[in-house]
Amino acid sequence: MKRHRLAKKAAALVLCAACLAAPCAPAFAEVEVEPGYDYTRFAGDNITLNVYNWGEYISDGADGTMDVVKEFEELTGIDVNYTTYDTNESLYAKLKSGAGDYDVIIPSDYMIGQMINEGMLEKLDFSNIPNYALIDETCKNLEYDPTNEYSVPYTWGTVCIVYNTTMVDEGDLSQGWGILWDEKYANNILMFNNSRDAFAIAGKMLGKSLNPQSTADVEEAAQKLKEQKGVVQSYVMDEVFDKMSGGEAALAPYYTGDGMTMMQDNPDLAIFLPAEGTNRFVDGMCIPKGARHKEAAEMFINFMCETQVALANAEYICYSSPQTQVRSLLPPELAESDMMYPSADYLALCETMLVLPTDVNDAMSKAWSDVRSYDSSGKDWVFPVMLAAMLALSAYGYWRKAARRRKSQY
Repeated sequence: MKRHRLAKKAAALVLCAACLAAPCAPAFAEVEVEPGYDYTRFAGDNITLNVYNWGEYISDGADGTMDVVKEFEELTGIDVNYTTYDTNESLYAKLKSGAGDYDVIIPSDYMIGQMINEGMLEKLDFSNIPNYALIDETCKNLEYDPTNEYSVPYTWGTVCIVYNTTMVDEGDLSQGWGILWDEKYANNILMFNNSRDAFAIAGKMLGKSLNPQSTADVEEAAQKLKEQKGVVQSYVMDEVFDKMSGGEAALAPYYTGDGMTMMQDNPDLAIFLPAEGTNRFVDGMCIPKGARHKEAAEMFINFMCETQVALANAEYICYSSPQTQVRSLLPPELAESDMMYPSADYLALCETMLVLPTDVNDAMSKAWSDVRSYDSSGKDWVFPVMLAAMLALSAYGYWRKAARRRKSQY
């Protein structure tokens, strides 16, 4: 879901060597593509494709890696206006308000499901996306898009805990998610600044599903998050990179690919997957309802599934690729990583976020606001008491004036 990157120099060199050794593709691009697909059919049509993705979630040419957007533009003659967002909720709000005019978006599993339910996505024409055949069957027909009519998996990954080895005792990691409530690390713990991830962690802490089944589950998780608030330094999203890389905090739950990125930036950092299990997410490429350039958008999605392109993205952002040919081409430190590709036994403990019933989703939104405004110092009674006192004084003053008026009438 997620995201940032700092590509490994070694991985960049491997990728560059692979690209230089590969035969040239048709037209102007250097990336090799599957034969038989006409990427040039819109050349000269003056199309600009609006792509909306997570921040730093595509190989962009830094450190000698592939510039995926540029390669697509040179291959197809289509211009790409590429912009970014930082949460599923901000993506949803922008599309719902009508403020965005996008052709390709990349939301996460549960948000894809919500958008399908609300009629916000176009059905895909898979005759324009033949590289869908290269997507692993285990990533298809998942519960959020059970017939796989609306999305093509882009990446998958897990939520881990990033920790500073100089600040955290290794023995404490056996607490699993509980370490994020440990008072020993008070004011050195960061927490997700979005409701779904925060409530998912609280749910796992309580031994329940990360998808709350009722408003009662939401209330229980909210209470757990309020109990945690006293040890939390701050609630973060992209700010986590500077804080953890700069040694400003000891612990932070975050997306595993980004955790691996932070480790590149600071050798004191490490990551682990809590034994209780975690969120296994899938981010998918979709086309918003009413997109102006649907067929060109499907061409872009097909291009993202090309082996060299999917490989470049996987190396650059350190997220697992659902493209079946990628893992065997990755450098060993990525292909054999238990963090990037957890074991089947561990994945059996994981859950994917699902669309919540409306009443549960509404309850979570309200409860999250309550959690964020909750005063863990115990002084949250001060304002209500002061307000009540002010109202009482005001009422008393009004009563005194009324009494004087009545007295003056006699």
